[in-house]
Amino acid sequence: MTIVINQSLSLQEFLKLPETKPVREYINGEIITKPMPKGKHSRLQLRLCNTINDITENEKIAYAFPELRCSFGVRSVVPDIAVFQWSNIPFTTDGEVPNDFLIPPDWTIEILSPEQSPIRVIDNILYCLNHGCLLGWLIDPEDRSILIFRPQQQPELFRDDQQLQVLEGINLQLTVDQIFAWLKMNH
Repeated sequence: MTIVINQSLSLQEFLKLPETKPVREYINGEIITKPMPKGKHSRLQLRLCNTINDITENEKIAYAFPELRCSFGVRSVVPDIAVFQWSNIPFTTDGEVPNDFLIPPDWTIEILSPEQSPIRVIDNILYCLNHGCLLGWLIDPEDRSILIFRPQQQPELFRDDQQLQVLEGINLQLTVDQIFAWLKMNH
């Protein structure tokens, strides 16, 4: 269950608050607590981050960050996975990854938890797309489907052995079945 806290804080005031577990997002002036990830969610999140980073990090193409706070416009959201093209990562002057990302990800990935509102999650994906994000995925482990969003286009539903669209420049071939096969771990 998503918990909504009505407090009259600005985004800047919200960002000064200490981080919490579970993580909180700032959406439309409300502080919303995201549910803690469970087994399927955690497994898919880790495997997808590792798969993307195995292909992109050494070549400095992109990087997938798990649970990264991205604050831009009037929201502070924490996608399950935020993928940034390498050239868009706001490295510090000494070349390190910064703590604060004040831009939208290039590719936002959300993994739906049973207690999450799909509409709230889709709203965050659409918000990212309206602020410069190039691609959004909504992964539904229960339905075994992935809804893919692109700016100015209708969402597309992918199932079974359908090849998934990924961020341009990433040489990654994945199907829906391959992603959900990660849920079966070797014993």
